[in-house]
Amino acid sequence: MSGHYFFQEKQYLGRDATWISVRMILALFCFVAYYLNIENMPSRQLFFIVGTGVIVVSIIMIYMVHYKTTVEGKFLILSGLWSSKLVKIDLYNIAKVELKPYSSFIFNNPVYNLHKGGKIRFYSGGKDAVWLTDKEGLIYIIGSHKAEELARAIMEAKRKLNT
Repeated sequence: MSGHYFFQEKQYLGRDATWISVRMILALFCFVAYYLNIENMPSRQLFFIVGTGVIVVSIIMIYMVHYKTTVEGKFLILSGLWSSKLVKIDLYNIAKVELKPYSSFIFNNPVYNLHKGGKIRFYSGGKDAVWLTDKEGLIYIIGSHKAEELARAIMEAKRKLNT
């Protein structure tokens, strides 16, 4: 790799605000149950341990890279978490680049290289996504916190590729 990137972004597994809220509400429930459960000491301790565990796991997940998106030269490269395969999308084969919302749902699960219904999805967080359609009709949906920058970088790389 040359080191010159048109775009580079790291998507972190635990930084989606909705899922952070869900984990914190779960931890809050455990601590309230710990406080209210005065008579039964073993279950009281269990609620405290589970609440603390949820907070610790949440903090660890904030620093875990789910995948990294890089636009470099003639490829869009998506490298995933640990054992995930590297995905290289040749920008020469991309026919259309669109900027759309990732999904209409409030809660979206993180996915990496999910093949479903003729679409390949990559998502960790954010509301917007770049929808890439290749010459064969396959659609790549790449969720990003910086979707506008990613779309602009793909278009710039395609323009330099065609000249």
